[in-house]
Amino acid sequence: MSENEENLEASEGEPEANIDQEVIRAIPITMTVEVGSTRLKLRDLLRLAQGSVLELDRSVGELMDVKINNTVIAKGEVVTVGDKLGISVVEIVAPLERVKPV
Repeated sequence: MSENEENLEASEGEPEANIDQEVIRAIPITMTVEVGSTRLKLRDLLRLAQGSVLELDRSVGELMDVKINNTVIAKGEVVTVGDKLGISVVEIVAPLERVKPV
């Protein structure tokens, strides 16, 4: 067995030992908050004009989905932070729930 193979075998037992935490923390992610969604036909989309209202699939007071790279990781409610909107995290989605197919 070569020295490289021995090092690889030894490091397999301790995967965290070789991971640079600063590199992991620097990975860019995209966070979005989904207010709701709807389906419509193209003809209805083409009829939209300023002031049109689209009904979404969420009820008033229902928690919003907090997504990281299109995966729901939490639920939250909209809050104001000064003159901006924010999200208050109410519930963290269990890791096993995050990997379920949609």
